[in-house]
Amino acid sequence: MIEFINVTKEYSDTSALSNVSFHIDNGEFVFIVGHSGAGKTTLTKLLLREEKATEGKILVDGIDVTALPASRVPHYRRKLGMVFQDFRLFGDKTAYENIACIMRAVGTPGKEIRRRVPALLRTVSMEDKANHFPRELSGGEQQRVALARAIANNPDIIIADEPTGNIDPAMSLDIMNMLMKINHLLKKTVIVVTHDLDLVEYFGHRVIRLGEGKINSDVNLPSAAEAEGGISNE
Repeated sequence: MIEFINVTKEYSDTSALSNVSFHIDNGEFVFIVGHSGAGKTTLTKLLLREEKATEGKILVDGIDVTALPASRVPHYRRKLGMVFQDFRLFGDKTAYENIACIMRAVGTPGKEIRRRVPALLRTVSMEDKANHFPRELSGGEQQRVALARAIANNPDIIIADEPTGNIDPAMSLDIMNMLMKINHLLKKTVIVVTHDLDLVEYFGHRVIRLGEGKINSDVNLPSAAEAEGGISNE
């Protein structure tokens, strides 16, 4: 469960978010949309606790993120899996190692890493590229690896920040289908921050639209993808 309660974030004399309130249930799939400067990036930074709200509360599974001491932030972030527009893979590590190193960082035993990493790569259809370095992969393939890395430590929430921004339209559909499957099959809460309204309209689901730091609308859209067979739970 994620709840923003009257959240305001101000930078000197600029209000990035103003009195924003919304609730996301466990297992929901939600798009956050809006033009540049609407407040999308600020909202994400507040959820990650990279920034602190000026006013209001942000609750994640009952934890008041705004009141977390700095020493507890790293542990809190284990609840979150991030997928970035620019992939943020380690260039000197293979696809396998990019996932494994994230698991080692939280103390996962080597035997468990050797068992789970191949399964994660299969989940994103990248098992045949396990020993490839990022420079040897296309943008879409790198994003698949980044997605596998995001779910490697079994987070409760996946946040995808413009996940299709650096890949071609065909691969964008592929990545979005994978995010949908993670939501359906693994029952993860998925938040996709995007400006790609065509994708939003195609995949539907709940859409929270920001404008000038406020929520302009919060609606559920029908999914053209499901009607066309674009999403599968298998």
